[in-house]
Amino acid sequence: MWSRWMNLGGARPSTHFRITAPANFPCFFYVFDVMVLEGIDLRREPLSRLRELLEERVLPKFKGPVKYSSELEADLPDLIASLKQLGLEGLVAKRGDSRYELGLRRGAWRKMRVNRAPDFVIGGYTVGRNQFDAVIFGYYQGKQLIYAARTRNGFTPGSRVALFKKFAGLEIPDCPFVNLPEATSGRWGQGLTKAKMADCRWLRPVLVGSFEFLEWTGENHLRHTRFMGLREGAKARDVTRET
Repeated sequence: MWSRWMNLGGARPSTHFRITAPANFPCFFYVFDVMVLEGIDLRREPLSRLRELLEERVLPKFKGPVKYSSELEADLPDLIASLKQLGLEGLVAKRGDSRYELGLRRGAWRKMRVNRAPDFVIGGYTVGRNQFDAVIFGYYQGKQLIYAARTRNGFTPGSRVALFKKFAGLEIPDCPFVNLPEATSGRWGQGLTKAKMADCRWLRPVLVGSFEFLEWTGENHLRHTRFMGLREGAKARDVTRET
């Protein structure tokens, strides 16, 4: 085993890090910005300026395992096609004019997983402190709406407000999913039992959204789901399961 302590550009002790790996094991540390340089706090600077400082004043001092995570200058469709070709999980990006904000989530980061993102019908939501906690969705099997999963991923504060406004006037008293409640939560916790349904609010199933997911489980639920956006104009009755 070997360890090495590094200090990026004279950063304070709290920003030191250590790389540890077995001997002769190829290990690299990729950097994309710098928050402290020669004792100066740079977190109020935009990301574009931080990257300039990183390129000009920090990276020339390093060799070996420290590498630069450079900007990918290409259109989004080309990037996605390359990710799929390489078999990579997805893409993470950050707005160039964004600043470092400790503990805040304002949508500056964007994470896109290159998974399937078919359409599903939104049939309800779970109650949360801000508009809703998670949306509940499924697909049609004949004339019956089948519950598939629920997700709280993929939302920013702004998109939550916008989607919640779409729910206005669609509230209904009864659950529209024919396969609910379920007996157990299942291995991955996506099952909706009678007890969990106490926190659910139901909607007339007319809204269609695209949902990214990793796979179908043995309990006919979706794993690692993420809301991608509404499909304006899509017909709910046309949404069926894709395997």
